[in-house]
Amino acid sequence: MSEYKKTALVLGAGGFIGSHMVKRLRKEGYWVRGVDLKYPEFSDTEANEFVQGDLRDPHFVERVLQFKGDQGNFYNSVPYRYIEPFHEIYQFAADMGGAGFVFTGENDADIMQNSVTINLNVLEQQRLLDETFDGKQGWSECNRPILDYRTRIFYSSSACMYPEYNQLDPDNPDCREESAYPAAPDSEYGWEKLFSERLYLAYNRNHGIPVRIARYHNIFGPQGTWYGGREKAPAAICRKVAYAQEEDTIDVWGDGTQTRSFLLVDECVEATYRLMQSDFMGPVNIGSEEMVTINQLVDTAAKVAGKIIKKNHIDGPLGVRGRNSNNDLIREKLGWDYEQTLEDGIRKTYNWIMGEIAKDMVNQAAA
Repeated sequence: MSEYKKTALVLGAGGFIGSHMVKRLRKEGYWVRGVDLKYPEFSDTEANEFVQGDLRDPHFVERVLQFKGDQGNFYNSVPYRYIEPFHEIYQFAADMGGAGFVFTGENDADIMQNSVTINLNVLEQQRLLDETFDGKQGWSECNRPILDYRTRIFYSSSACMYPEYNQLDPDNPDCREESAYPAAPDSEYGWEKLFSERLYLAYNRNHGIPVRIARYHNIFGPQGTWYGGREKAPAAICRKVAYAQEEDTIDVWGDGTQTRSFLLVDECVEATYRLMQSDFMGPVNIGSEEMVTINQLVDTAAKVAGKIIKKNHIDGPLGVRGRNSNNDLIREKLGWDYEQTLEDGIRKTYNWIMGEIAKDMVNQAAA
């Protein structure tokens, strides 16, 4: 493996952000193992090795964390002395979706149980693997090479963990990192993210596992879910506009004055990679500060499409009234800032969804 810069394990590599992270790491010269319940839906994986399995199973997680180098892939048995930890782990795996999935209340138990179980498994199995390299588990006589690194784990938290009381004014939401407490997220998804942040920090304090934590703010872009109920607002709106004719009306949840900011996935991946290479633990916001109303989001998609689109405001899951990233800390610590505007990202997303619709039409005609 000497031709590779480092090794990385991407959990949730079949999902939206995870699949993009795999591509970035491969470009950086990493050997990458991707893991998920499913392969990426809209593109082939670029991982060196992709393993399908359930991260809620601790025995599966134990095996997934073991890098076997030149001795074999995940499915091969090798002497334990050849096993090493990965240099980096990127933990994106979670039970999640857009507002239509997260805020109805119907999926709360699954969201909390599944996501917490995955995070507990990853941290505990990494702790046990680390202990085999310092003699605590009795493996000190296995002729292991002396490692000059400890596995660094990235955890993808969410802006949904911020208190609802700081996001009641759509024009002035407060999402500074230090505003997280007293805790009062508006959903069980947010509570799970906050708990898992504390879980990673606890394993860092008590067991020395290096961690990095980012709070993502509405990441969107090509190759993300765009139909079926788990899609985020930009993809849902781009889909509706794509199917609409000139001066058609599309449904918009709420009155449309609720505010959000949205970050293109390419920008998210860049910031995440920088965080992992830094000495800063976080938690830190990764998002855009270009706050818009949902009505303005619709108008942006309509502009990109070159259509006049009318809005029909209906009842639906809304979340908080206002949310916007505050990037002061990440600019200070990492020197990172986003470069692409919301319109840039919507154009890329809209054009990609149009391509997916065209593929569906061809497939239907051929059926």
